[in-house]
Amino acid sequence: MQLTQQTDYAFKTMIYVASYPDRLVNISEIANYYTISRSHLTKVIAKLNKQGYLTSIRGNQGGLKLGQNPLNINLGQLVRDFEDFPLIECFSSTNQCQVTPQCRIKRIMQDALKSFLQVLDGYCLADIISNPALIGLVRGE
Repeated sequence: MQLTQQTDYAFKTMIYVASYPDRLVNISEIANYYTISRSHLTKVIAKLNKQGYLTSIRGNQGGLKLGQNPLNINLGQLVRDFEDFPLIECFSSTNQCQVTPQCRIKRIMQDALKSFLQVLDGYCLADIISNPALIGLVRGE
């Protein structure tokens, strides 16, 4: 299974913004840090903003900050918000596969996808920040 570039950029953006909780960051800063296209990143950030993962502050001193506590940002949900998961043809609404009526691969793939997402559901943004204790994020056990 391979996630799209948009999801990769979403993870990178969220990690970067979470790493600087004491200040606003801007799109150019993130794009330069990861050496990725500013225009592609802008689209991802717009979606992150719309979904409530980020908050955008406009103006001269504006920038981005997390829209939620990193402990509350679930990785499984983030992936669901960015991925369509057309794993194989029979997942598509335009399925033309001749063997679909006799085939059981779709159910198996659905089980695999469910397992994949269940693993991600067990983690939050704070879990993927290199040192969450430095920014005051320690998960209660």
